Amino acid sequence: MGQRVITTGFGATSTAAEVVEGIDLAGRAVVVTGAASGIGVETARALASTGAEVTLAVRDVAAGARVAVDITATTGNRGVRVAALDLADIASVDAFTRAWRGPLHVLVNNAGVMFTPETYTAAGWELQFATNHMGHFALALGLRPALAEDGSARVVSVSSSGHAASPVVFDDLFFDRRPYDPGLAYGQSKTANVLFAVEATRRWAADGITSNALMPGGIWTNLQRHWDPAELAATKTRVAEAGMVPKTPEQGAATSALLATSPALAGVGGRYFEDCHEAEVVREIVDGVHGVREYALDPEAATRLWEVSLDLLRTSSPTR
Repeated sequence: MGQRVITTGFGATSTAAEVVEGIDLAGRAVVVTGAASGIGVETARALASTGAEVTLAVRDVAAGARVAVDITATTGNRGVRVAALDLADIASVDAFTRAWRGPLHVLVNNAGVMFTPETYTAAGWELQFATNHMGHFALALGLRPALAEDGSARVVSVSSSGHAASPVVFDDLFFDRRPYDPGLAYGQSKTANVLFAVEATRRWAADGITSNALMPGGIWTNLQRHWDPAELAATKTRVAEAGMVPKTPEQGAATSALLATSPALAGVGGRYFEDCHEAEVVREIVDGVHGVREYALDPEAATRLWEVSLDLLRTSSPTR
């Protein structure tokens, strides 16, 4: 791609705490979506350990409050707060962004849903695309002034190797013409996460805002709650038989923490990372985990997705 591939001294077994060691973000503001469970908790904990003021943007405020207490207890950081955010509800996203005050240094778009039954939001959007992409897209747009005010802000988008299941199908985003397939729906939403990072960097880098996407790794968390139980059990068996060791949530949060804080990523954007380094562009993700498909980094698709997403937001509310 004509650019230096980013590598670091960290790897697949590194933890988020190890990645942020020595990083000082005192006085800087951070938002982590979906920080009430899974790798979101450990991402927020690592960032809180840097001294940053961390906002847990969560749908379940009570669960978020419990996590905030735990993070404060383990890091000593009293600047951990909780705010309501339902990414599937654009009104909730708008309320969050309108309430934000001051500059924002890091936005970690971590929340997500996976393999949900066929469900549509009030705006008529398929739930996985609505939550994983559209909600985060609206959130980043609404917070752009705060990100620009910081001067060197970063947006981190948690994608997945699941993006290999599908590019963004622009002529049938919401399965109006084809049978609903939760795996394909998840795949296109995760491709959208990468394309967002590509286009956000192109549009916003002049304001000091860069964005990268990542695959956290193979981790068993609450994200798999919608899987068929038999399929989930069979997948876990195959993983074990292949000798693959799932990551812990602390390890799964490492690449997010790296993209949010590493000096090596200053000014770098529009890329896809795994195991704390930039991923290889591949024709097929053979092992189900490593590599990024070329279509997820396609600048033309990224621009098209941005414009389509803007149109969806405009038509979802007469006030936009």
